[in-house]
Amino acid sequence: MTTIEARRSAHQFDLGPARALVCRECGNEVPLAAEFACSECFGPLEVGYDFGKITRAEIEAGPRSIWRYRNLLPVPSDVQEHPNTDPGLTRLVKADRLAAALGVRELWVKDDTGNPTHSFKDRVVAVALAAARQLGFTVLACPSTGNLANAVAAAAARAGWESVVLIPSSLERAKVLTTAVYDGALIAVDGNYDDVNRLATELAADHEDWAFVNVNVRPYYAEGSKTLGYEVAEQLGWRLPQQIVVPVASGSQLTKVDKAFRELGELDLVEPTPYRVFGAQATGCSPVAAAFQAGIDVIQPVKPDTIARSLAIGAPADGPYVLDTVRRTNGSVEHVSDEEVVDAIRLLARTEGIFAETAGGVTVATAKKLIETGQLDPDAETVLLITGDGLKTLDAVEDKIGPRATVPPSSAAVREALGL
Repeated sequence: MTTIEARRSAHQFDLGPARALVCRECGNEVPLAAEFACSECFGPLEVGYDFGKITRAEIEAGPRSIWRYRNLLPVPSDVQEHPNTDPGLTRLVKADRLAAALGVRELWVKDDTGNPTHSFKDRVVAVALAAARQLGFTVLACPSTGNLANAVAAAAARAGWESVVLIPSSLERAKVLTTAVYDGALIAVDGNYDDVNRLATELAADHEDWAFVNVNVRPYYAEGSKTLGYEVAEQLGWRLPQQIVVPVASGSQLTKVDKAFRELGELDLVEPTPYRVFGAQATGCSPVAAAFQAGIDVIQPVKPDTIARSLAIGAPADGPYVLDTVRRTNGSVEHVSDEEVVDAIRLLARTEGIFAETAGGVTVATAKKLIETGQLDPDAETVLLITGDGLKTLDAVEDKIGPRATVPPSSAAVREALGL
């Protein structure tokens, strides 16, 4: 037995309040380990907890990062003592000008572009790294559509770990460069994300010391998305929004934000008021929206064809659970065209000064469509999740924007260009 196997078999893990891994389908519980599928029914595993008493004051006194919620996450109590990128506590922006443009009474934008590698993926990777360290791994790895690649490479560099990152060879150039700069092992694969993900699963089985954050340690990784929900509630003054629009790739983020809202209510940290959850997809990769609109439970895989590459997962693992969530909360899942995505990126930028990547354009465009079709209540307080920075997807807008004019160096020429 190897050292890693011996440590794992002894279950000597400090993962805070985490009690066990629980199957989302049959409820079977297994000890905390590097597992992601139920041995009884092959359903996905997620973290189950035994939470102690947690107060708002305790959280507010914590660090200005996701570690203020460490007693709600599967991480050790000394998580801050180990090098990590310490993401979180990003801005919640009161978006009055965007609200006026969309026809919404009260609108907030959760701007996660301020994370260390400029996307929400820093949250999930930070939790995955903390768990992976406890579970005995030594290499941080992932298949990625871009943002996760950035986050894994950066977190591994900060921790002094090696990294192995697999990406589709068609990935945006900016995301390739902002991963390669950390000098880990970056491998481009001829194929789409689903091909890359399948390859990662094979490699995870062959390399016991590689922690593929969204494969063999996925249950822990996914819990990092809860911190978005925690922060929204705390930043609203410890209350839940009435509506929230979340971009959907694998679907995990949407389901974990919902989990966060439910946990806060169960722990008496917020009043458990009703809320509605809406999912946003690009038309060129919208299998969850298609299933919702058809009224079925089965997600039919698709071949992605959209500029929103960070959402281009044709066989989303959490798709069925997205459907469960939006139906339970009286929300819905919609899709928007690439043209609508670009228009929405520009709308958010000119109204609120926030430059979102294409996934953010999907969120804003979907909110607009939901309002126009009467699915989203314009009088209800609404939150939009903006999960990545527009500097990562410049190719989506470079042909649409530029200087208003090119003039000689004279004030008269400038005034003429401005029509003054």
